[in-house]
Amino acid sequence: MTEPERRLAFDTLAVHAGAEADELTGAVSPPIYQTSTFVQDGVGRPRHRYEYSRSQNPTRERLERAVAALEGARHGIAFASGSAATAAIAQLATAGTEIVVGDDVYGGTFRYFERVHRASGVDARYVDLSSGPDGLWEALTERTRLVWFETPTNPLLKVIDIAATVGVVRERAAGSTAPRPLVVVDNTFASPAIQRPLEHGADIVFHSATKYLAGHSDTVVGVAVTSDDEVAARLRFLQNAMGGVPGPLDCFLVLRGIRTLHLRMERHSANGAAVAAFLRARADVEWVAYPGYGGMVSFVPAGGRDRAVRVCEGTCLFSLAESLGGVESLIELPAAMTHLSVAGSPLEVPEALIRLSCGIEAAADLIADLGQALDEA
Repeated sequence: MTEPERRLAFDTLAVHAGAEADELTGAVSPPIYQTSTFVQDGVGRPRHRYEYSRSQNPTRERLERAVAALEGARHGIAFASGSAATAAIAQLATAGTEIVVGDDVYGGTFRYFERVHRASGVDARYVDLSSGPDGLWEALTERTRLVWFETPTNPLLKVIDIAATVGVVRERAAGSTAPRPLVVVDNTFASPAIQRPLEHGADIVFHSATKYLAGHSDTVVGVAVTSDDEVAARLRFLQNAMGGVPGPLDCFLVLRGIRTLHLRMERHSANGAAVAAFLRARADVEWVAYPGYGGMVSFVPAGGRDRAVRVCEGTCLFSLAESLGGVESLIELPAAMTHLSVAGSPLEVPEALIRLSCGIEAAADLIADLGQALDEA
């Protein structure tokens, strides 16, 4: 993030970050460098340092600069998906170390830690970070390399105090000879339009940019940001060496989505609040979770799993699909869909839990759609 960018309001930054006019033509819309390789001016003499698009691509660099600016970071590193970003960041914990993880995370994150990374000699331990500092204090050891969490969490929408968590990590590390654990925050559900974890002391922030950053359900991308030069260098090396990079068209689509992020998040939040209030007022809804911002709402209808399935299959405007954060509203049953991989584990989610991603349609229409689905289920 440059010094001039620091003086801009977030709304202005969203429109202009990474969107400087094309150096060659002055094009206002960033060009898509749809190329795999670049001509070199001589042996070992790449032109403007561009060699191969896995290593560098101008369109991807614009996206990386944009997300870094939105999060108030110095460095951005883009990946082929949020899961690819997860895999790269997890490599910062090496054999013999451990990751302390919030006890409510995306099922794919749990799957990677348990079925891929654990085989490399890295343990993951799951702690409720939403209940205060005591549990985290006890969980941290000399072997802890990363403290990893989402806020709000997926799918229970628990809110974790980022600054308090960072404070515990730093205080615990002050009396240790081991390196201080890095605090990693998945900011996908909130987006930088609502919170910027680096400002609260986090070391690494990442997104499934597929969701709110892109906002149109038409691309799959992940982005990590940090202001730690050493961490950034390692992640950029892993980006190139592991090869999980997004294509330039995907980067362009996220860049396009970012331009309206601030406006979309206002509507997502308004709709989320309205839908949550509607659900809380119904006698046939047992439990509702809404953090007070954003478009994500989770609830449990009375009647158990079978009725929850009927509700999910009975909506019209809410499409039955995985993912979230697009302009259209989505509904899903996490236990059978996004969080099937945590079945039978301590992170197992309630079988009748429904997760909503409230889009930017008219709130009254979304409420009417849910109402008829609940009435007929």
